[in-house]
Amino acid sequence: MALYRFKVTFEDYDDVTREIDVKSNQTFEDLHRAIHKSTGYNAELSSSFYISNDQWTKGEEITYLPNQKRIDRGITLMEKVKLSSFIDDPHQKFYYTYNFDRPYDFHVELMKIILDEDPKITYPHIVKSVGEAPRQITNAAVPTILPPTSDDFDFLNEMEFSPEDAEDFSEVTDTGVEDEEETKGGDHEDGDDEDEMDEFSDNEHMDDEDGFGSRGGRGGHDDY
Repeated sequence: MALYRFKVTFEDYDDVTREIDVKSNQTFEDLHRAIHKSTGYNAELSSSFYISNDQWTKGEEITYLPNQKRIDRGITLMEKVKLSSFIDDPHQKFYYTYNFDRPYDFHVELMKIILDEDPKITYPHIVKSVGEAPRQITNAAVPTILPPTSDDFDFLNEMEFSPEDAEDFSEVTDTGVEDEEETKGGDHEDGDDEDEMDEFSDNEHMDDEDGFGSRGGRGGHDDY
């Protein structure tokens, strides 16, 4: 069985490289897993190979763990495609993106084809490893602040109310609005009494002027 030897390089870290031997009848998923065995990264993240030219332009995509929408569109899956199906050039290139949420990009280039495999080796096999892979970027957990579960607005809690503050509220109640209303109510009643007395006084005065008084009759005589 023929072997493919690939050189794998981080796009942004030229000094970190890996050389990996893979059987020609193995899949793109096998190569994907071999790459992350050499980097120490979690292989169970959505990733894709792209058939590329010498300028690393992305062509047809071969993916791993796509969402359902992409599966429904018929995207090519790594586990179903053998490497030999896309090796048309002795220096075939694949552009590879790992983890679309926090991506790392790689250049994967075929270095040579080895005609005979070693029966003592399990493939894929990491032949050479140079440089330490950069630390894997993970999705940090962000604390979520949930809204209050009750529709009622807790005014006292929002104002950081403490039991000691109750005395302040009672002082306002004892000396505030209620006292003011009582004062206004007292003034109103006294005013009514004065108005009533003034009215009677005026009537009495008018009776005296007209000769009609409590003594009865005009000028103090009866009309009978």
